[in-house]
Amino acid sequence: MMDDLISVNDEKWQELAKIAWACRDNACVLGNTKVGAAALSNGKIFAGCNIEHKFRCHDIHAEVNAICNMVSAGCKKLQAIIVVAERERFTPCGACMDWIFEFGGGDCLVGHQSVRKGKIRIFTASELMPYYPK
Repeated sequence: MMDDLISVNDEKWQELAKIAWACRDNACVLGNTKVGAAALSNGKIFAGCNIEHKFRCHDIHAEVNAICNMVSAGCKKLQAIIVVAERERFTPCGACMDWIFEFGGGDCLVGHQSVRKGKIRIFTASELMPYYPK
């Protein structure tokens, strides 16, 4: 995990956040919460936003959107992901965490930012879900 922390420095987190906020602007929501995400894999960044559907079971979360874009581009190892939304303590839901664990494992870094250019809180996936099945 220490190698991941060293390779994802503050500058890279800021770049991820900027891309996630830009993608968030494209979100299609029925409610009030627009969400953006940016996934890092092999030095490449993949963005996603939430897309809500009138039959809510078809909603696409920003994290899943970003990870699917990553996989579609041929990358399979998620190093870090940031989630941006104008909400405090807004971290990925359990379903999104399944995707994060699938491609990044428990050491995957998960960041959150609640305002543009604000503080980024960083966790490992295992910190967010300490009892995730092994």
